[in-house]
Amino acid sequence: MLSKSKLRLVTKVAQLYYEKGHLQKQIAEELHLSQATISRLLKTADEQNIVKTSVSIPVGVYSDMEEEIEELYGLKEVVIADAPSKANNEEILRSIGSAASYYLETTLSKGETLGISSWSTTLLAMVNAMQPIRNVKDTKVVQILGGIGNPAAETHASHLIKRLSSLVNGEAIFLPAPGVTPKGSSPEIYMQDEYVKKAVEKFNAISLALVGIGTLEPSKLLANSGNVFSEQELNELEKNGAIGDICLHFFDEDGNPIETSLNKRVISMSLDQIKKVERTVGIAGGERKVKAIKAALKGQYINVLITDRHTAENILK
Repeated sequence: MLSKSKLRLVTKVAQLYYEKGHLQKQIAEELHLSQATISRLLKTADEQNIVKTSVSIPVGVYSDMEEEIEELYGLKEVVIADAPSKANNEEILRSIGSAASYYLETTLSKGETLGISSWSTTLLAMVNAMQPIRNVKDTKVVQILGGIGNPAAETHASHLIKRLSSLVNGEAIFLPAPGVTPKGSSPEIYMQDEYVKKAVEKFNAISLALVGIGTLEPSKLLANSGNVFSEQELNELEKNGAIGDICLHFFDEDGNPIETSLNKRVISMSLDQIKKVERTVGIAGGERKVKAIKAALKGQYINVLITDRHTAENILK
């Protein structure tokens, strides 16, 4: 029996080919897959009786809603994970993590440079759900948000980078600096470290960035890491209209970046750098993230979104 993730991809390819009239080569380029894979997926669609006179969408696949969000925000791709009607945050996290792992396993190419932020529980769920990718090599995995913090939480950040690099047969490039530098200290002090320099110099070479989308209220993992602003500083951001963040760079509900002195204390990829990446994949879901995700979409910081069906429905409301 095919997984929901495989059914979703088979359905999407079938729709592009049979309903949209795209050539297999076009679909391969659009979805970052080989033409041989597209051919196999079309054969699977036929075997699963998905293709008749029109594409029959299986239960738990939301390709129409994916297409609606893609067109609304001009995205390369949207992946919507199935989740139970009354799913809790843990179930939503697992669903999104599983969908994200399948997306990465099927679209990663040889020689890519991956960027991944450190303190996202959703990205951790993705890595924990992944299988080793045997057919890629010469990859690099770059940490794009400082990962030094509370030793108890820091293991999560190092696990994320080490595990992902192992799964993609790649080289791990760590960013051994805090995500938020202490008050009164400048990031320039950390930039003198050769390993920090090595990671930062790779930012502009990243071809695929995997990022979580945060809210003003930090996640439990981020809060435990110590890489957060004080309550007073968060109140300052809120007064300036901040509603969400990527790599601890905040933006308002229209996606405009929030420019304050706090930005100077963050060691991570900038929003401008993130926007220039060929594929920036935002992996996030849950009711509390809806406004932040919509703001990130409006700001065009991501061009691929992986979320759950409840969040997708709320994005479209």
